[in-house]
Amino acid sequence: MGSTLMERAAEALSSEVLAHWPGGRVLVYVGKGNNGGDGLAAVRLLRERDVESFAVLAFPDCSWTGDAALMREKLSDEAVIPLGSEPTEGVSCAVDCLLGTGSAGAPRSPVLDAVVRLNELKSQGVHVVACDVPTGVDASTGEVLGEVVHASSTVTFHAMKPGLWIRPGKGLVGEVTVADIGLVEAPGTEFKIGLIDDTVVNGLSSREVSGDKFSAGTVVVVGGSSGLTGAPMLCGLGAARAGAGYVTAVLPESLISASDQIPEVMGLGVAQDPGTGGHSPNSAELIIGKLGPDQSLVVGPGIGRTDSAYGLVAKLLVDATGPTVVDADGLRAVADLGLDLSDIPAPLVLTPHSGEMAALLGIAREEVDAQRLKSVLTLAGRTQAVVVLKGDDTLVAGPHGVVGISRGGAPALATAGSGDVLGGVIGALLARGADAFEAACAGVRIHLEAGRLAAMVGAEGILASDIASSIPQARASLGADQRR
Repeated sequence: MGSTLMERAAEALSSEVLAHWPGGRVLVYVGKGNNGGDGLAAVRLLRERDVESFAVLAFPDCSWTGDAALMREKLSDEAVIPLGSEPTEGVSCAVDCLLGTGSAGAPRSPVLDAVVRLNELKSQGVHVVACDVPTGVDASTGEVLGEVVHASSTVTFHAMKPGLWIRPGKGLVGEVTVADIGLVEAPGTEFKIGLIDDTVVNGLSSREVSGDKFSAGTVVVVGGSSGLTGAPMLCGLGAARAGAGYVTAVLPESLISASDQIPEVMGLGVAQDPGTGGHSPNSAELIIGKLGPDQSLVVGPGIGRTDSAYGLVAKLLVDATGPTVVDADGLRAVADLGLDLSDIPAPLVLTPHSGEMAALLGIAREEVDAQRLKSVLTLAGRTQAVVVLKGDDTLVAGPHGVVGISRGGAPALATAGSGDVLGGVIGALLARGADAFEAACAGVRIHLEAGRLAAMVGAEGILASDIASSIPQARASLGADQRR
């Protein structure tokens, strides 16, 4: 059975090579495991199709075992050359079959030497195909240590690996093809990491004919400070577009006129700090009193980083009993005050970008970017909250280790205010009865689709308000896809 799977993997690899082969030589760099066995078989299949191809052995004195040994026996000696002796002229395609999905850590010589050679070929315009996962990318996490193959395309087998979805690995795989080679999952296998697909919207509630604006969900957004009134308003607009029937933006009383920018979002002016003119902890009781049992709270958009604003965030998080989204400066308050969120009874969703995640974990932003999966799982476990680590590969982690990954691919979302809109979408779904993990995953998926729809005229110049305006169409199109 193992040799059959290896032959099928080799067929998928050779097909990928042929799809990008303009003629010339093909070099297949092979290690000594099953990944190398796939490469040996692929060389044989390519030669049978009159493609001048060679297996370049990273371990020239390797004693092959198992199915890989069988593939070596089937390959003629003239098709096998040691690393360092491969031809340098006329190469049009190269294949990375050095290390498989079970490898970890930085590649070491002689594999490292082969990785360097593959990247040199890539820089010369050679199309580089990775077998299962580029060497140097952790298939489980997307983390990269040391030198790594920069693939033009990747053929992975049976199913996508998380490391192909998550940066920095995601940025090194090129176009990915999933090849079904006949693997069967063992009974009882549990998947804790997976893509957020369109079906996530299926369980969301819909408005009832007999309902009213309050039964459709009520969201209270607390934020805004001098120069930052747009953030809470965009958040409120996102909530309204996502289906909330009644949305209130709570701003310092001197800034309440900003709520007139969006007539459908109600404005509530509250007492402000006399020194900063921003939010004050003294308004916490009034805000909590406005929150009913079926209402959600979004705290932080544009709230500022003053002591008084931080004091309000802390009081709201302790006293609120309904589902709460913490975003933007609300997250900075949690980090700077060292708040322990693990004992807060209300369902919490935290929505940091890499910089905010770094502040919450007390590490460098570069460390978050290098270990995105580890970072989001760490914060979810520490806070017992659902954590949304924003980015092209947005990760949604629950406190028990379940992770949903967004496919990304909507460059229009990279605009100021886009994250505020996402916070409002999640707040609306919470207000309409979704649990925290469901609301976060569905919110991310709807937000992504809205970004794509808004950019149908072109991604340049798309505003956050354009993304918000596309939310109803996005949700409807996702739901329609499931009804067909």
